[in-house]
Amino acid sequence: MRLTTKGRFAVTAMIDLALRCSEGPVSLAGISDRQKISLSYLEQLFGKLRRHGLVASVRGPGGGYCLARPASQMTVTDIIRAVDEPLDATQCGGRENCHDDERCMTHELWSTLNDKMYEYLSSVNLAELVEQQIRKSGHVAILQDARRSRSRPRNVKAVAVGG
Repeated sequence: MRLTTKGRFAVTAMIDLALRCSEGPVSLAGISDRQKISLSYLEQLFGKLRRHGLVASVRGPGGGYCLARPASQMTVTDIIRAVDEPLDATQCGGRENCHDDERCMTHELWSTLNDKMYEYLSSVNLAELVEQQIRKSGHVAILQDARRSRSRPRNVKAVAVGG
């Protein structure tokens, strides 16, 4: 069982977006540069995130993406599900046919693990992840987008996104 790069990159990109969206739309190119994620891969992920109502796109010069709802109202599970990331520790995908078309002896163990993973990831919202990043950095300067670095520094509370 593992969370693939699709889910990991989606969560990472959403944290990056949430850290910067208070200053306006955030470009995928900027996220790509900061997080070292392929731009074309981000475009695919953000198409799915947009269709699921997690982000909104802004066209034109200075365009990019913004959160479609408060970060405090988006869980890690919302993000992972939006990009079609399966979180399943069972070998059978929950169909109970993992051992010669029969339920294996450890099916209940892995099924319970699935429930616990979803329970935990549903308890963590995007705003909490953003706050963790702000606390870890100790200051806002490293969070600012390069194109915005010429403007005056922002207060940490102004960067934190809530609901």
